[in-house]
Amino acid sequence: MEASQIYILIAIVSFLAIALIFFLTRRKHKKESVLTYIAFIFIILGIIFGDNRYVSYSLMGVGVAIAIVDIILKEKKKK
Repeated sequence: MEASQIYILIAIVSFLAIALIFFLTRRKHKKESVLTYIAFIFIILGIIFGDNRYVSYSLMGVGVAIAIVDIILKEKKKK
């Protein structure tokens, strides 16, 4: 296994650990929207396809953009 593959594996494992903690503690919070899960999937795909930088950064960028849109929509709903 190359060094870059080890870093990707560490990133995926840590990201999944954070996701697991997020899903286990979500009962205390409001239910998450569909956009949150879609953004999460795009970010994971961006990590998985880390070998091709253009694809990886594009997928992560789409995930972050969807997350920002979700945050804006939630803030507008509160008002």
